Amino acid sequence: MFIGEYQHNLDAKGRIIIPARLRDELGDKMYVTLGLDNNLLIYTAKQFEQQAQEMLKLPSTNKFVRQYVATFAGRAQEAEIDNQGRILINSKLIESAGLVKKCVIVGKIDHVELWDADRWDQYYNDAADSIEETAEKLTEYLR
Repeated sequence: MFIGEYQHNLDAKGRIIIPARLRDELGDKMYVTLGLDNNLLIYTAKQFEQQAQEMLKLPSTNKFVRQYVATFAGRAQEAEIDNQGRILINSKLIESAGLVKKCVIVGKIDHVELWDADRWDQYYNDAADSIEETAEKLTEYLR
């Protein structure tokens, strides 16, 4: 299970350290793709495959399905952790997520997210400000 928040800098070559606590569970090979909140999603190989299998069940005749699959898979990349605990992220994904230098790696239970630090702070603060209302709206799903 992925939990926690970790601050790391993206270097000039597009590499970022994956915290040791997350590395073991992510494994040797992982996948990075664009998220829904101007962030990046990092999946284990198994989780990425599960997501892909779910997408194959959707009707390819639906324009929204095609668009979603294109953004999820089109720029997705396979990543491996180097000897210094870093992964290399391609420039298109960095640009799409608006990553500059200061980043936050967030455990989201079944996957990991990579955020620009300022964008993450804003997102988290907005979510925290409405946590009671959100919990109330999600009550039927949380049981």
